[in-house]
Amino acid sequence: MEFKFNSIGYIKNRTNNVPRHWSVSDLEGEIVLDSVYQKGIKDINTGDKIVVVFCFHKSSDFTFDKLVQKPPHLKEMKGVFSTCSPYRPNPIGVSVFEVLECQDNVIRVKGIDVYDGTPILDIKPYIACK
Repeated sequence: MEFKFNSIGYIKNRTNNVPRHWSVSDLEGEIVLDSVYQKGIKDINTGDKIVVVFCFHKSSDFTFDKLVQKPPHLKEMKGVFSTCSPYRPNPIGVSVFEVLECQDNVIRVKGIDVYDGTPILDIKPYIACK
């Protein structure tokens, strides 16, 4: 099966040195949505956590030799589906950000672990496991 996705906006931050994962990031920035999606964020509030689905747009094409990889922060090889590697069969990433502010079509967030200009595919509510 083949699917086509369109971005709904992009990440805006002021650094090229992004943390390796949202769980260890204090980096702040913005999600800038295309204005046609502005009404869709009306119930996102300061202090909320949101799940952001994005495209690894700077990753090289996936090849089957990347099914097993060595993450830079680990000593052992891991299967790609047990990592957060940007080299994946489908270049889709997921991060959890803390909402600092929503204004118009911009969500200011903390916890960014993606590059400036990263295309956003979707935003979902964060629901903690009990």
